[in-house]
Amino acid sequence: MLVAMPDNRRLLGQQGEALARVHLEQEGYVVRDTNYRCLWGEVDIIVEKNDEIVFVEVRTRRSKRFGSPEESVTALKRKHLVSTAYHYIEAHDLSLPWRIDLIAIDVDAKGIVERLEQLENIVEEDGLSD
Repeated sequence: MLVAMPDNRRLLGQQGEALARVHLEQEGYVVRDTNYRCLWGEVDIIVEKNDEIVFVEVRTRRSKRFGSPEESVTALKRKHLVSTAYHYIEAHDLSLPWRIDLIAIDVDAKGIVERLEQLENIVEEDGLSD
């Protein structure tokens, strides 16, 4: 899918999240929530498929200057994702299995999507997986 992306960083992130949501829906996921915030952090998209909850972090990059989308998910961010996932599960009284995925999006200098990839299970429960 090739889509022109805006120049503004905030808009780039919003467009990336919209692309990620379309991708997830096309893959059969049902969106439960977006931009879920709590004291511990934020998760971009929360979906469900096959009785499993998936917390999705979306990272969109225009260049490799600050690293790849994958490299931008720091150990601290992983810990916040896990804490936020636990909060969501408790707040919604869920007992389903869950995982945390990353949707990595790379766009070129003209704003054309070069890659959209879903990386499953990027964070173990202790928040420290690589």
